[in-house]
Amino acid sequence: MSGITVQAPGLLTTVQDLGREGFGPMGVSPSGAADPVSLRIGNRLVGNPEATAALEMTLVGGAFTFEAPALIALTGADFGASIDRVPLPTWSSMEVQKGQTVALGPSRSGARAYLCIRGGIAVEPFLGSASTHVLSGLGGFQGRALRKGDRLEIGAASPLFRQSRLAPKMLERLQPRKVIRVTDGPQSEWFANSAWKIFCEGAFRVAEQSNRMGIRFEGPPIFLDSSREMITEGVSLGAVQVPPSGQPIILFVEQQTTGGYPKIANVISADGHSLGQLRPRDSIRFERIEMSAARSLLKEQEALLASKELIQE
Repeated sequence: MSGITVQAPGLLTTVQDLGREGFGPMGVSPSGAADPVSLRIGNRLVGNPEATAALEMTLVGGAFTFEAPALIALTGADFGASIDRVPLPTWSSMEVQKGQTVALGPSRSGARAYLCIRGGIAVEPFLGSASTHVLSGLGGFQGRALRKGDRLEIGAASPLFRQSRLAPKMLERLQPRKVIRVTDGPQSEWFANSAWKIFCEGAFRVAEQSNRMGIRFEGPPIFLDSSREMITEGVSLGAVQVPPSGQPIILFVEQQTTGGYPKIANVISADGHSLGQLRPRDSIRFERIEMSAARSLLKEQEALLASKELIQE
């Protein structure tokens, strides 16, 4: 089985697929790609099933040498990728020859880039998924971010392929948003209209302390009645918690599975990939919508991802 060797690991490069669902009662959150839309498109470009494991890079990319010819696609943020110093396009499949090195630098836009390889990254599944859960050291490649000198195997795949690229009009429609749409959370009624006004009209900046567990924000504080108390309960991906500081936290892909802070809102599924491309100091706003609208937006997004017009050959 062929593989790739890590020449430079980047800031935080991990093996990710679409995560492991259904293990919240065991205290294991899904993990998976922070930008699942980019991962799904990348896999489609190289002819893989959309949940195939790939490499996720955060803010600064790595360098990887291939032992054999391969078909790859780079999706997500632009990290200035190159093969042997020749610039590479994003959102397009391309061939890599034996001995060549794919290198990525710092992000030029967004937070995360994906290197998808035909056949996928072959690692031992944990609870049915190849995803790395960094905080618990589970899954992926030895349960950790990649290091220089690591060798990862590439799964077997048919040698037949067609080079393809993402249709420009589809890329435009799937671009990450800076206005994040939310529905009411379990404790939404605990917050007065004045608090909702601040939440929906204020600008919030992504804090430096953000990670795959939670995205922290700095902005106008959102307060609720101090007499309110709650016990710890289960929490969902995308829940917007409001701690005593009044600074919201969005629970992300490596979230804790329970929490005791009130949740004013929940990010809609169709905007989940936008969260994965937020960088520290990015500014966003929140938009409150109804659940029916959230369902419609998700259906629309799924229809785009399944469309025959998504990929051009």
